[in-house]
Amino acid sequence: MYLSRGSWCVWRALGRRREPWRGSGVHTWSPLASALNSRPSKLLSLQFKGNSVRKGLFGHPELQEPGGFYLLKENAMFESDDLVKECCSPNRSRKMVEVFDQLSDTLCRVADLAEFVRLAHPQARYAQAAEDACIAISGLVEKLNTHAKLYQCLREVVLHGDHMPTTEVDQHVARLFLHDFEQSGIHLNENQRQRVVSLNELILTMGQHFMNGSHHPRAVPKDKLPEAIRQHFAIDGNNIVVTGLYADAPQEITREAAYKIYLFPDPHQEDMLTEMLNGRHEMATLCGFPSYAHRAVSGSLAETPEFVVEFLELLAEKVRPRAQEDFEEMAAAKKFQQGNSRGLAPWDVLHFTRILRQNKCEVSANILAPYFSLGAVMEGLSGLLHNLYDVTLEVEEPTPGELWATDIYKLAVKHGSEGVLGHIYCDFYERVGKPHQDCHFTIRGGKCLPDGSYQNPVVVLHLNLPSPSWSCPSLLTPSMVENLFHEMGHALHSMLARTQYQHVTGTRCSTDFAEVPSILMESFAQDPRVLSTFARHYKTGDKMPADLLEKMIAARSIFAASEMQLQTFYALLDQHLHGAERWSSSVSTTQILEEVQNKYYGLPYVKNTAWQLRFGHLVGYGAKYYSYLLSRAVASWIWQEYFAEDPFSREMGEKYRAEVLSHGGGKPPRALVEDFLERSVESGSTVRALMTDLDQRKCQVAAAFS
Repeated sequence: MYLSRGSWCVWRALGRRREPWRGSGVHTWSPLASALNSRPSKLLSLQFKGNSVRKGLFGHPELQEPGGFYLLKENAMFESDDLVKECCSPNRSRKMVEVFDQLSDTLCRVADLAEFVRLAHPQARYAQAAEDACIAISGLVEKLNTHAKLYQCLREVVLHGDHMPTTEVDQHVARLFLHDFEQSGIHLNENQRQRVVSLNELILTMGQHFMNGSHHPRAVPKDKLPEAIRQHFAIDGNNIVVTGLYADAPQEITREAAYKIYLFPDPHQEDMLTEMLNGRHEMATLCGFPSYAHRAVSGSLAETPEFVVEFLELLAEKVRPRAQEDFEEMAAAKKFQQGNSRGLAPWDVLHFTRILRQNKCEVSANILAPYFSLGAVMEGLSGLLHNLYDVTLEVEEPTPGELWATDIYKLAVKHGSEGVLGHIYCDFYERVGKPHQDCHFTIRGGKCLPDGSYQNPVVVLHLNLPSPSWSCPSLLTPSMVENLFHEMGHALHSMLARTQYQHVTGTRCSTDFAEVPSILMESFAQDPRVLSTFARHYKTGDKMPADLLEKMIAARSIFAASEMQLQTFYALLDQHLHGAERWSSSVSTTQILEEVQNKYYGLPYVKNTAWQLRFGHLVGYGAKYYSYLLSRAVASWIWQEYFAEDPFSREMGEKYRAEVLSHGGGKPPRALVEDFLERSVESGSTVRALMTDLDQRKCQVAAAFS
């Protein structure tokens, strides 16, 4: 997304040798690669005085100072008042959905920007001002969610049509707005609506407490553990403190002790989880849904929780024999290492997965990283995008005050004939106080403007890559390369979607569809034909040797089946906890865990453990944890049908952009995918795509390490 510095011409002078994108010969780095392979220079990001034009954050003149957030917030609130009046006016001269989308855009342009600055800005004054703006806009949104006349006007249009001609897209987006309204219970009577409000508060509170508790260490008296393993844990007085699962511990007894202590049932966590789940169920039923799962997947690619469960159960069935092969290999390694063992246990899986991957690959990340300088990877990405979409990434000099740190890059996304499609700010490097997460932020969504022009999107790619030094660029591990491609997939969804409405731009679609473009980009990042175009040693420019590249790719696929089975088990547990078939008050979530694990996972439940009480994703992904698996299935299907034969195909790239990316969330996701693939999205077809992917990965592993 972003990178900071001054003119790339300075970095270009520091460039090295380069080779054309798909050609051969002497290699010299492109301006993009040279810029990203050079050490950030604070001098180039100084706020120059004199004749320089100074702007604020992201080019907003109001944000030259933190107090500008107050002005942005006030302007948005005044504008929203006028738009609400327009929606409710009998003399409205625009489509209802157009006015609603302008209202959404007005609020999102402040809320999305403020949310990012609140999380990422290193200066406390900016972060606090942004947080104040977030709170103010959130309060206004809550007020609008209870605006009865606004709701009735929109509902009338959705049910009986607008007094102006509308398209299918207009009607779809209007239904999405109405659905968002009714999620808050505005259609209920006053007592029910107030109950929904109180339940929302309870769910939020319980979720926050549960998340906090899921990371707490566990302390036990020292005399409860054998003396021989006490030194492996932190000691606090007379207690042993266990902070995790200690999967790296070489002794099984240490891993077993950590597993059983850290995952021992916590009654307080159990109560909070149960109260949150019960609150979600009551809220969903009050709003007219059979269960919280029905509420969560409404309007998604899956469409119904019945489809989700059918998909997951078939996946569990098909992946079981493949996962069992993985477990047998781990069990053999354990027996070889320890002699007479008790067989493979849950606390062994992470340990032997890591060991066997290292043993097979025989190549450390330190050997691979020099072939993946940040500049080389970004040059490779730009070349890939040029081949697929006639799109390139170009470093653009920011204006003084535009950036929030000195090591941010600003990239223009340019199309060969359409010009600039948007901007990506790349906040790539680690720094003190920066949140440690890889993610994509939408700062401004794309949309058609009344004058016929287009509001280009602005996004941020937020990673934690190692900073470059004076003598060495930022060098990436294979997993970092994959993560960069993944997050760039989200950014491209935002850039290449040319939606009429901001409410459905880019990644503003259902969770189980939003991950499809980013996971598809992972397939490009794991293809040797793509990697070989940019995997070059940062000092010599030499290509990565073919056998090393083959082993690196294969290593990422070792034990892919057992990992998929684990994720399927997690997703099924999530569905059981949020589904329509409620459990009685005498049954705990731990008992449900035991039942689901024994049925769907290859290793049995361990008595007196409660893994689900450490699973924070139940809060953020309630009833939607399946999304990543379904997204991976669809992405694998698209890859196999359109890109496996030629990952550089312009014909397939243009088709994918036109029929998938361009729509954002402006078309129902199930219809969008089915129209593109020309097949029905069914549990059988999606699971088949995943099994094909797994079997191909297994062949890669066998070929690389035979």
